[in-house]
Amino acid sequence: MTIKQAQEQVDQWIKQYGVRYFSELTNMAILTEEVGELARIMARKYGDQSFKSTEQSLSLSDEMADVLWVLICLANQTGVDLEDALNKNIEKKTNRDKERHINNPKLK
Repeated sequence: MTIKQAQEQVDQWIKQYGVRYFSELTNMAILTEEVGELARIMARKYGDQSFKSTEQSLSLSDEMADVLWVLICLANQTGVDLEDALNKNIEKKTNRDKERHINNPKLK
């Protein structure tokens, strides 16, 4: 699935099952919440914290998908073509950092 197809699929789902998009501000708050849930799993799986007994069923992939879902909703609401934006962002980073990381002794 392309990013453009994902945006179209989320839009179709919202129209069919979600009635309408939540407001942009509400979706921004939900995105923040979802990133926090992802951070909790990362801190426990890869960091120094341990899982609570009630957190054993948390799924890293599901939380990443939740973050992506809400980001796509925000993009759809604000008219952002995420595929185009990502391509432009990769080009920007390449032009800006093409030698920066390769020449960073901290990364060797």
